[in-house]
Amino acid sequence: MDNIAKPEKSIAVLIPCYNEEQTVAQVVKDFRKFLPEAVIYVFDNNSTDKTAENARAAGAEVVFELHKGKGNVVRAMFEKITADVYLMVDGDSTYPAEFAHALVQPILDEKADVVVGRRVAVRREKAYPLFHQFGNKLVCGLVNTLFKADFKDVMSGYRAFSRYFVDAIPLSSKGFEIETEMAIKSMVLDMVVREIDVDYIERPAGSESKLNTFRDGMRVINAIVTILRYARPLLLFGLLGIFSFSLGIISGAVVIVEFIKTRYITHVPLAILSVGFVMFGLVSGVTGLILDNIKNAFNELNSYVYRHSKKK
Repeated sequence: MDNIAKPEKSIAVLIPCYNEEQTVAQVVKDFRKFLPEAVIYVFDNNSTDKTAENARAAGAEVVFELHKGKGNVVRAMFEKITADVYLMVDGDSTYPAEFAHALVQPILDEKADVVVGRRVAVRREKAYPLFHQFGNKLVCGLVNTLFKADFKDVMSGYRAFSRYFVDAIPLSSKGFEIETEMAIKSMVLDMVVREIDVDYIERPAGSESKLNTFRDGMRVINAIVTILRYARPLLLFGLLGIFSFSLGIISGAVVIVEFIKTRYITHVPLAILSVGFVMFGLVSGVTGLILDNIKNAFNELNSYVYRHSKKK
């Protein structure tokens, strides 16, 4: 790493923080040491302790973001900071700065749009609880299956981005589901994503995680469904249509059999319900086809813009 020449491109280290007075100064100092060519920004998300003071004293530029939630902070980072390469890292001192060059180098070499630090826990039982591991594997499995990707760590807080990624990706998440949204949308827009193993260390004693496993896990699942609606509409609305159409046929079978035998329909509410299911299924399928055509046109346009931006 020491032999890597300093790049001419500008690098911004972005550190989202909420009540990290115990660790933020050391994080800033470490990244100033291993990435001296970068400008380090700490985004304070309404901390009630000395996070901002400690970060500023350590040499970082402090920016305040009043809207709470990591997703809100990440959007503010991308809107307010201009650089050629962005390196985002949590302020809890769990990601070693010694891997910073390994993350930014593929961006500097224009060999990737996103580089994710795939977490390898130094002491797994403390740094990476089993429930968090299970949640990450579940989300990775869903994302990989639905979007034909091959992620090993969707929710890592240590990653580098190109300027094109920051300008091209519209983000909407408010909380910790932001990492999942960025991963999915990078796949949707056919960007080059790489994963690099990085050490993952447990939080120092007295430092508390802001992640709520169940609440934020549900937000991640909701984000996947929401993005699926835009990214794979034919799959989502097609499955919904098939399910509804099948319910209509099954529930309508009783009515049809009765009519064949007696020439009368006594189960009128069931007949109306079955027709409703069938109609909803057909409409859902047609909606999926229309949205899929719109999505394909958008992707072709975005791919054209991407290729030409690379040539400049």
